[in-house]
Amino acid sequence: MFDEALIAKTQRFLESAEAQGVRVICAESCTGGLLGALLTHSAGASAVMEASLVTYSNEAKAALLGVEPSLLARHGAVSPLVAKAMAEGALERSPEAALSVSITGIAGPDGGTEHKPVGLVHFACAARARETVQLEKRFGEIGRAEVRIKSAEAALDMLSDGLDRLRG
Repeated sequence: MFDEALIAKTQRFLESAEAQGVRVICAESCTGGLLGALLTHSAGASAVMEASLVTYSNEAKAALLGVEPSLLARHGAVSPLVAKAMAEGALERSPEAALSVSITGIAGPDGGTEHKPVGLVHFACAARARETVQLEKRFGEIGRAEVRIKSAEAALDMLSDGLDRLRG
């Protein structure tokens, strides 16, 4: 499922996070747990990974992450504000994690609009006592599986950058 380069990148992240004593929590939507699967692919992940919450529906985002229903109604699940609320909500609900990442997007092949096309994914990375960082990617219509894999990799990159922010 994952290529060797992505597995190696994940292993480096896990080793760095463990060396820093940092645990992570993920809030996933369009990836449906793929980031959690990537992070737990390697042995020793339990030293770093606290949880990955798959909050696919708006109701789950509200109930499990505390995303305000009014925010979802105004901006839609695929928005920078919802990605930020997801990451911050996951971190707030975590007893152990110092770092969180969220992913919300349109993997396709359906569901896109002119303003929110297929392949649009919003990310956010929250760290304790740090400003939340956001990212938007427009992968295009590259296929559902590829959008999900590229999204998991982009989120992993955000977690790696988050480790650097925690260190600095």
